[in-house]
Amino acid sequence: MPVSKAVIPAAGFGTRMLPAAKAIPKEMLPILDRPTIQYVVEEAADAGIGDVLLISSRDKKAVEDHFDRSPELEQRLAASGRQALLGSISALMQRVVVHAVRQRQQRGLGHAVLQARYHVGKEPFLCLLGDTIFSGEPAPARQLVEAHAKYGGSVIGLEEVPAEKVSRYGIVGGTQVDGGVWKLSTLVEKPSPQTAPSRLAIAARYILSPAIFDCIDATPPGAGGEIQLTDALRLLLQREPIHGVVLASRRHDIGNPADWLKTNLIYAWRDEGMRKQLAPLLEQLR
Repeated sequence: MPVSKAVIPAAGFGTRMLPAAKAIPKEMLPILDRPTIQYVVEEAADAGIGDVLLISSRDKKAVEDHFDRSPELEQRLAASGRQALLGSISALMQRVVVHAVRQRQQRGLGHAVLQARYHVGKEPFLCLLGDTIFSGEPAPARQLVEAHAKYGGSVIGLEEVPAEKVSRYGIVGGTQVDGGVWKLSTLVEKPSPQTAPSRLAIAARYILSPAIFDCIDATPPGAGGEIQLTDALRLLLQREPIHGVVLASRRHDIGNPADWLKTNLIYAWRDEGMRKQLAPLLEQLR
């Protein structure tokens, strides 16, 4: 069955970005001229997804509002001939329908994904974490959709990480079947370098079969009472095959101040106009 829906968990507290994220959702922090969450929705749209569900919370209304119309602002911009300022979001809203459902308690990523159960139904779906974007081609969503079309089932985006960093990630093990595609045999949450089955880390992008919901239901809460998606994926792996795809693009985690700033600089340097403005400043800072 082709993938037609995307789920974007965006309900977390954003504690690594406090106090900046106290009143402004971290997903709304800008990368150049648009909020992070817009890049994530654009990635889904570019992969042919037309239906996007945001997993939000009562503190994330700004995320939902960004994908709604603002008639008064639109009228003011039209009156002054500046409609182009909303060009990117207006164009995006012609391509996708964005819904939202609220996670009433923050009980982990697995619990957040579970909130999509009734919207998704019995279909496979794309899952993109709302605080991570990618640069380069092909984008992860497109890679995963293509892999799903070939192999079926659930497909996880992977990134090779240095040995000294494997303890920060969920790590997979398995057998390479085709280039950067792996058939998974194990998933381990934050292993030591000595016990890690590989250096292939789960990288914020998934295509999940609807069977994941029963697996989340069967997953007991872990530390802090949270239900982790990786734990549910281990159960899913016992029931059906899961493939992993090494992603070709570069991952940017905007969930902490240093990486958010780095991402802005990287994206600015790719823009010719901004690069000219930045070059003198960067030369001064050397």
